[in-house]
Amino acid sequence: MLLEILATAAAEGEEIKNAFGFWEALEQGGAVAYATVIILAIMSFGSFFILFTKWFEQRKIMSQYKKLRGTFWRASSLKEGATKLEKDSAWRQIVDDGVVAEEQHQKMTDSLEAHDWLHGSLSRSEDTINSKLADGLSFLATVGATAPFVGLLGTVIGIYRALINIGIAGSASIDKVAGPVGEALIMTAIGLLVAVPAVFAYNWLQGRNKRIAELLHAFSTDLLANINSAGTVKPTYMTATSTQTAAKAAAKPAATTTTVKK
Repeated sequence: MLLEILATAAAEGEEIKNAFGFWEALEQGGAVAYATVIILAIMSFGSFFILFTKWFEQRKIMSQYKKLRGTFWRASSLKEGATKLEKDSAWRQIVDDGVVAEEQHQKMTDSLEAHDWLHGSLSRSEDTINSKLADGLSFLATVGATAPFVGLLGTVIGIYRALINIGIAGSASIDKVAGPVGEALIMTAIGLLVAVPAVFAYNWLQGRNKRIAELLHAFSTDLLANINSAGTVKPTYMTATSTQTAAKAAAKPAATTTTVKK
């Protein structure tokens, strides 16, 4: 007898638990609840897709820059240095645009206009790369700004249904309002879970893009100086390395020299 009572109570408890589950709440919400969850799911998938693809793209550019510092500026010419860079890379694009601009630069008679043309060509190349890196970030910003309101729409619908159930029943019993209110809270939570990662991803990727833009501008400036000086001017870190190497080479024989006493 006792076992039957316990089994019945357990079955009733399971039914109550299932009646207020996540999918049951969606079923009670109907098409609006399902549409809200689907929209938020698409937003979440798109946010994480952009996060990982842009992170991989940024990581690749920064890795290429580290290799560039040790190989490109050791070449005897820009064309030779370009062959050491990966094809279709951001750095190769700037160098190729710089080589084309240099060829056109030599055809201009006015030196001031030639310099402006060369500087403008490299700047356009930078802007093109920065625009490509910024692709997709607007989607993250949109998701971060709108996902809470999409969830709030489901919340409003859930509260509205709870009020209707109260009006029909004539009393605010827990079994009448628990489902719609639970659905409303779920929609709010999902909206926040979608929006918060999108905002963090946008700010993080935007900060990395600014760092890459600084590196691109510095490289473009060094390239401009190298072209205008016919290859004699190179970045300061290359000059500093060469100076330190020369100083060590000059100091080494002096350190090994022994004094011969007469």
